[in-house]
Amino acid sequence: MLSRAVGAAAVIALEDGVGPYFRPRRDVFPGATDEHWQRADQLDPESVADGEWLLRFRCFAVRSGNDVTLVDAGIGPADAPASSWAPTPGRLPDELAAAGIDPDEVTTVVLTHLHTDHIGWAALDEPYFGNAMYVLQQAEWAALVQDGKFSPAVRSRVVEPLQARDQLRLLDGDARLNDTTRIVATPGHTPGHQSVLVEGGDTTVAITGDLLVHAIQLVDPELEYAFEDDPARARESRIQVLRGRPVLATSHLGNPYVATW
Repeated sequence: MLSRAVGAAAVIALEDGVGPYFRPRRDVFPGATDEHWQRADQLDPESVADGEWLLRFRCFAVRSGNDVTLVDAGIGPADAPASSWAPTPGRLPDELAAAGIDPDEVTTVVLTHLHTDHIGWAALDEPYFGNAMYVLQQAEWAALVQDGKFSPAVRSRVVEPLQARDQLRLLDGDARLNDTTRIVATPGHTPGHQSVLVEGGDTTVAITGDLLVHAIQLVDPELEYAFEDDPARARESRIQVLRGRPVLATSHLGNPYVATW
């Protein structure tokens, strides 16, 4: 695993799995040109295999003083909701152990959104991180409960167990977790997508979730991805974060940290 120091905090990459994307990559970025793909493959060569997309499934832990924040919860065990398309079982428990993090030590779990490859270890009949408050945007919860936008298994296996244990906190926009870590609303990929900024000294690390899913969206941030709920809002959110030129901590790129693009 790889770690980045941010002032007194540390951002630790935790890889839950790796596997091929389930569709030809050109199908899901229909506006991309051959030049876009060439530049993206030069920028992120570890994400291409035999001309197709090799996808990482990554979470991040942030240590800041006595606080341990986990951003996203991976693809999960063999029977997780993502098992129909992602390479389950994931290895997040082993990754946490290798980083010296006990699940009971985690104080906050930020779920960037409710797609199944980001919530897999959140709850296994009961919350996997028993002492943590799980943080979700109100708009994401509404999309699940009122609009039925996500898999029913996400509600039954994740959201309802968290609610039953009073471990779910709903936000309406940006929020600060501690002196180094804050949540920013970045809607578009899903209605309530959120990202996490870790700040210290002159360094900012943006833990992106699915604000961007492939290096081609660094080559051209305006490119639309087929599985964005609202492509225009996703584009605005992506450009707003990228404009600050942070170090990116990425869920799906070959390298967990991207400092230049």
